[in-house]
Amino acid sequence: MENINRRNFIKLSAATAGSFGIAQVPFVNADETKVAGELGKWIATTCQGCTSWCSVEGYVLDNKLIKVRGNENAKGNHGNICPRPHLAIQQVYDKDRVKTPLKRTNPKKGRYEDPQFVPISWEEAIDTISNKIMELINNDESHKFCLMRGRYTGMNAIPYETFPKLIGSPNNISHSAICAEAEKFGRYYTEGFWDYADFDLENTKYVLGWGADPLASNRQVPHFINIWGHVLDNATVTIIDPRLSATAAKANKWLPIIPGADSALAVAIAHVILVNGVWNKEFVGNFADKQNHFIVNTQIKDETIFNEIHTNGVVKWWNLELFDKTPQWASEITGISAEDIIKTALDFANAGSRAISWTSPGAAMQVRGSYSSMAAHALNGLVGSVDAVGGILQGSKVPSAKAPDVKPYLTEKIEKALKNKKIDQRGTPAFPALNKKSGGGVVTANIANAILNEDPYDLKVVIGYWNNFVFSINGSDIWEKAMAKVPFFTHITTNLAETSMFADIVLPAKMHMFERFGFVQNKQNLHSYLSIQQPLVKPLGEAKTDETEIFWLLSESLAKKGYDTPFKYYKENFKDPETGKEATTAEEFDLYAVKTLTKPIWDGSSNDKGDTINSWKELLEKGVWNTKKYTPGKKIDNFATETKKFEFYSETLKKVLIEHAEKNKLSGVDEAMQFANITARGDKVFVPHYEPIVRHGDEKEYPLVFAEHRSRLNREGRSQNVPWYYEIKDVDPGDVSNEDVTKINPITAKEYGLKDGDKIKITSLQGSLESVVKLWEGTRPGIVIKCYGQGHWAYGSVASEVFGQKPRGGNNNAIHIHEYDRLSGSTARHGGTARVKINKI
Repeated sequence: MENINRRNFIKLSAATAGSFGIAQVPFVNADETKVAGELGKWIATTCQGCTSWCSVEGYVLDNKLIKVRGNENAKGNHGNICPRPHLAIQQVYDKDRVKTPLKRTNPKKGRYEDPQFVPISWEEAIDTISNKIMELINNDESHKFCLMRGRYTGMNAIPYETFPKLIGSPNNISHSAICAEAEKFGRYYTEGFWDYADFDLENTKYVLGWGADPLASNRQVPHFINIWGHVLDNATVTIIDPRLSATAAKANKWLPIIPGADSALAVAIAHVILVNGVWNKEFVGNFADKQNHFIVNTQIKDETIFNEIHTNGVVKWWNLELFDKTPQWASEITGISAEDIIKTALDFANAGSRAISWTSPGAAMQVRGSYSSMAAHALNGLVGSVDAVGGILQGSKVPSAKAPDVKPYLTEKIEKALKNKKIDQRGTPAFPALNKKSGGGVVTANIANAILNEDPYDLKVVIGYWNNFVFSINGSDIWEKAMAKVPFFTHITTNLAETSMFADIVLPAKMHMFERFGFVQNKQNLHSYLSIQQPLVKPLGEAKTDETEIFWLLSESLAKKGYDTPFKYYKENFKDPETGKEATTAEEFDLYAVKTLTKPIWDGSSNDKGDTINSWKELLEKGVWNTKKYTPGKKIDNFATETKKFEFYSETLKKVLIEHAEKNKLSGVDEAMQFANITARGDKVFVPHYEPIVRHGDEKEYPLVFAEHRSRLNREGRSQNVPWYYEIKDVDPGDVSNEDVTKINPITAKEYGLKDGDKIKITSLQGSLESVVKLWEGTRPGIVIKCYGQGHWAYGSVASEVFGQKPRGGNNNAIHIHEYDRLSGSTARHGGTARVKINKI
């Protein structure tokens, strides 16, 4: 990496790549620590490279970001970071970043179709977009506007929670259903908790990880890396995964399960625990006569002989599902020996309330994955580790402010428009999306089908930010067709991506970690926290903050055209909390909005709940506010379920499904299950149970099963245009530097005549991709496994072989079947839904 002086830095920063208004900014040598004797400064911010959302610091010298480190004030991540924040340095100085607003001049849209973007001013861009929104409002079609949110900060209150409502659209659509909604489903319909869990790893004695790879993947990674040595010294770790992950490689036991069979393994483990009488009797309860009536293949006629304490329906669960789910039965489905199932179950149960059954998207984001999630989480109830020392926890809340209610600002006309159906068809028979209620969730992937079918109506104006749905959702070909059909689309982004190539207007966004204000809330290590983002360096070119500045400008423009509702709402509700001053510019609004929503943290009113912070300035200096350490046990008998207990027989799910069936005028829950592609009927629907694996493709033509994993280098799928990603890709077990490989067990490779380095085409019923073979014993035979993230045909000159024309590697979503877990609304990106065939090329 070249050393540069300030003059050369400014000179190079001003250069452009072609006429797209793309950044041409050099990377700065990390060894450079002073300029003309001037020392740099460490400034606090937040990394959003995964959902850990860790508080970090960046070292800034002469307006150049030099290096990053953890924030010593952060109790969640121990003041440490993982590799992801380091990659962010190359992201902010990515030469391919968008510098100015861009306008499409080629009306034809499609894959590899050159948009022929030309730079335009912010005034022209905002005026063009606001004109399109005004057309909808004037034509009583405001519901045909859609805001598509990808990753976000706490400032999403502006574009996501309020802006669509203020213009009369019900369509604020989140990315959540391509993330972890099925995982949350299992926790909610057993203990009433729809969120990510926390874990008391300091005191645990057993970790049973369902597709979990905490040393590498997407949640609390710095905390796990920091504490994992202690965990291995004090606990047994078993990882269930068709791939030998980084965590599995360090575990006591690796169980290479057949993809999609997680629910079978979970109910078999529950069966063993009950048959052997090793459930937690202090938490669950016991038979009145103290004898074990859980006998293989025998149902219990009288449920009243069991006295439950903190749970609901354990005997019902046994009678409806578990009584015949033996290890021998599960072994045929899972590929795990009966002996391993028995030993795992007994060792897990013997750890009692200090055992964690850790459900991840790998076990949940499957067709019918809601029940895999329920079954895996129900094991925590059997051993009493829910809200227990050494167990799995809900954690504390962070007392940040909420956006004020928009209702006082809505006219009768706008309120009527908001009653239109949401575009993703949530809450319908085919897509229950049961986040606490029928249609309470989101069905992100189904927007593409809704656009193509104009059902429930046709979208006319779409804005997307911090997302790349054309690349990142199963069945990327369907998304390409859908976005080509959208009449007017604006993409707010740092880099031109696949989704940008279908845009009519592209707006340059500030890079979240180093150029903007914002905040996030999360939990790690029994501490919840609020972490601030603030500008460390000047924004590149004309970039603006996606969640605040851009929507202020849109609201201001709408007001000039005669529709001032959003502008009035933002001016009146987001004044400077310290001075009471109203914002007059987008920059002021950006600052005042962040200060408003974080006020309960920095005004001293929350000091009794955690850290002491008494001013906005102090929050910026410290960067993070932490709650006091969570004390387990507060939720017992106060779960947010219908019974207030941990529910093996879910009265909570029963109530929601009955309401869903009634709302849709179905004959009952059984008909609802038919629509939702669930095989269970009757009361079995309300207990964790095995659902048969769903595969697409005839086994004779498509003999192999495709599975994927995430890289410890994926910054939410946004690091594929930085050279470091490729240079150190071999940090992921089985992967290779500077290559996009498909990992195949040597036994399988021999059967199909494949060897290391062979170039192959992988084909499913959905589509195909090209890759390179890597023989690796860490892949289960019969399964082909590839890391998600590469295969961009548009993201930059590093991510693509030829930008806009030829991908570098293969995009897994080209072959992932466009499928769902319909109960949660989630995409089925795991579970081996796609059968594939391989051809050498």
